[in-house]
Amino acid sequence: MGKWLLWLPVSVALLVAGYAFYPQPVPPPIKVGVLHSLTGTMAISEKPVMEATLLAIDQINAAGGLLGRKIKPVVADGKSDPKVFAREAERLISEEGVSVIFGCWTSASRKEVKPVVERHHSLLFYPVQYEGLEQSPNIVYLGAAPNQQILPAVHWAASKWGKRFYLVGSDYVFPHAANWLIAKHLKAIGGTVVAERYLPLGSKAVAAVVADIKQSHPSVVFNTINGDSNIAFFHALRVAGITADTIPVVSFSVGEPQLAALHHDGDAVGHYAAWNYFQTIDTPENRAFVAAFKQRYGADRVVSDPMEAAWIGVKLWADAVRAVQSGDTTLVRQIIDHQGMRAPEGMVSIAEESHHAWKTPRIAKIAADRTFSVVWQQADPVRPQPFPVLTDKAEATRFLQQLYDGWGGQWQAPAAGGRK
Repeated sequence: MGKWLLWLPVSVALLVAGYAFYPQPVPPPIKVGVLHSLTGTMAISEKPVMEATLLAIDQINAAGGLLGRKIKPVVADGKSDPKVFAREAERLISEEGVSVIFGCWTSASRKEVKPVVERHHSLLFYPVQYEGLEQSPNIVYLGAAPNQQILPAVHWAASKWGKRFYLVGSDYVFPHAANWLIAKHLKAIGGTVVAERYLPLGSKAVAAVVADIKQSHPSVVFNTINGDSNIAFFHALRVAGITADTIPVVSFSVGEPQLAALHHDGDAVGHYAAWNYFQTIDTPENRAFVAAFKQRYGADRVVSDPMEAAWIGVKLWADAVRAVQSGDTTLVRQIIDHQGMRAPEGMVSIAEESHHAWKTPRIAKIAADRTFSVVWQQADPVRPQPFPVLTDKAEATRFLQQLYDGWGGQWQAPAAGGRK
């Protein structure tokens, strides 16, 4: 009996040493969905946003992951089709078992994904400026609300050039709703809408609109065209002799990647864009962000507002997971409104009452080297107002429902063509 007792500590030590040689079980990864258009007219805008999302995930994984687990992105292609976005969101949640989705660009795609994440009590981080008139406990809105982009641009442009606005956009819910808000605010300041025209998503048939702009000669054009239609639009403007000196254009969905994709130098020089972030912002956080993106994807690559917002979204989600020590969506949703960070654009935090981010409005001018130079910005971040001043919530709901019904139960015009 005594001999066994003498050998017991040695035996235990040997067992422990032997156990160390066996591979330890690896905890399963935290699966997240990345849902963007990788094909179709919106791919020019959404592929870079996907890349920024993956950059943030790579950085977290390189630092050890979350709660001792790696993040595994499951990438899905929305194919520039809102119905495909809804189907892919359902698949990501039901079949892939993702705990969160980072994605969407157009409001049409977001509105199709919204009931999916709400039905599953899941969470969508949406990285793009939009028309407002919506909020959901299952969506974190990282892009600008109207009072953080569109409406400041209205007042800035009216004071600079005059109050005769020409409104042109793609034929889906965001441009229509944005222009509805613009018209309301123009009326309040004594301005007028010269014309309101729409192009089908992906359309290159811009000649008639450009000719109309030239003939009506407004004070300024407000551009809510999305995707690669902007390439044709800006080229047609220059060919028609419309420059920033004669009729300036302020765009809401043209960022650095879209400028890089222009086929002809000078097509957009001197015109303007309204965002919360531009690559040229000179802060330590932005320099680090831009450098990391270029190191990952190439020195010639550029970054834009939705890309930065997508990157922020992943970081804020990760902070929330650490705070609750769980990837459980219900717990993350409860804490996400308490998250904030010093981002490349400046301070960003989530407003508890709306799930929207505080953002700093900025307007920049397009330079000859296809970069933006900031010409105006608010002094401090602005509280988001999804339903801005002069907007009645019930009236907004009726307006959106009329669009949806008029398009046959979808959030963009039927493919047959645009409407006036």
